[in-house]
Amino acid sequence: MNVEERYLSAKEQYAAIGVDTEEAIQKLQSVAISMHCWQGDDVIGFDGADSLSGGIQTTGNYPGKATTPQELMADIDKALSLIPGKHRINLHASYAIFEDGQAVDRDRLEPKHFAKWVEFARERGLGLDFNPTLFSHAKAERFTLSSPDAEIRRFWIDHCKACIRISQYFAEELGSPCLMNIWIPDGYKDVPADRLVARQRLKEALDNILSMDYDKEKVLVAVESKVFGIGMEACTVGSHEFYMNYAAKNDVLCLLDSGHYHPTEMVSDKISAMLPFYDKLALHVSRPMRWDSDHVLMFNDELQEIAKEIVVHDALGRVLIGLDFFDATINRIAAWVTGMRNMQKALLFALLRPQKKLVEFQEEENYTDVLVWQEELKNYPFGDVWDYFCQKNNVPLKHGWMEIVREYEKDELSKRG
Repeated sequence: MNVEERYLSAKEQYAAIGVDTEEAIQKLQSVAISMHCWQGDDVIGFDGADSLSGGIQTTGNYPGKATTPQELMADIDKALSLIPGKHRINLHASYAIFEDGQAVDRDRLEPKHFAKWVEFARERGLGLDFNPTLFSHAKAERFTLSSPDAEIRRFWIDHCKACIRISQYFAEELGSPCLMNIWIPDGYKDVPADRLVARQRLKEALDNILSMDYDKEKVLVAVESKVFGIGMEACTVGSHEFYMNYAAKNDVLCLLDSGHYHPTEMVSDKISAMLPFYDKLALHVSRPMRWDSDHVLMFNDELQEIAKEIVVHDALGRVLIGLDFFDATINRIAAWVTGMRNMQKALLFALLRPQKKLVEFQEEENYTDVLVWQEELKNYPFGDVWDYFCQKNNVPLKHGWMEIVREYEKDELSKRG
């Protein structure tokens, strides 16, 4: 049987349980996932940093990482050509592109330093998202927005304000709102004498940043928490509770990173707990392994559950999905493609649920059928619908795309460094 024949068979099987595969495909086609640029170069960027700091670590030295904007853009192009649908690119401020004599420190970044990224995105019909870079910098050695040093705080406040102006430039140039997400590495390695004082400074700094004049329809400011990191094992200033409350009170987005919680906490469970209180939520989806290790996404239970919570609550337009992993032990383009396609697979798997029937079972307290149906759905021909979706989008099926990545590695990546 060819792809179309297998799809028609799958379509009939899903129709028998009340699922419209055409509707599922149409909805998936409209989902734009924000693909993070930093997988391509191990989070180094182009503003002079030569190593990571701030509780972040990239392991491995697979050959062929991007070291110039041109290489990174070429790698992004190759990855996107193997991913079905139209998506977005997520940039960090450290990916500014300076012309000769144009380099400035992060507090003085301007839209012109990202003009080439706007040109790149416009030519491809992509939206851009953005992140201030409050790590891998001499002024981020200890604390940033919560620093007891007023000059250090001022530097990072000015950096975040510059990033809001750049985000609005992205939105206006590309006709698409820009999610601008603030994450800081501030914290204590051992138990502090006073947790509150640093959090008060962080609150005041965020208030200062948000006091600037900007278009809130064009720039969607988000704040991102973390449970701990290297060098801040005992206390993270920007905890989930801090940011969840700050976001709710100040009408900004709360961003949930699936690697930033205790190993027994699940981001999938937090989505429905927060949707009643927020118009929008933002996600950075990664795969933690014992800590915030940012492994490439697998099509595993938690990814499926995250997708299910978005889909079944009709929140595809309310939850902004971005990815955040960086693995330098494998081909970086393969990492992008695997992660992006797995996020899409998880969304499709959720879109193919007979949700109305499952909810009816639950409301009747018929938990036996809820369990049995959810398990038996795993044997439905979801893969045939996915293959059909890929074919409609003119991208390779199954692992066929790896042949293209290997060819690109031989022709391009192997010649770098």
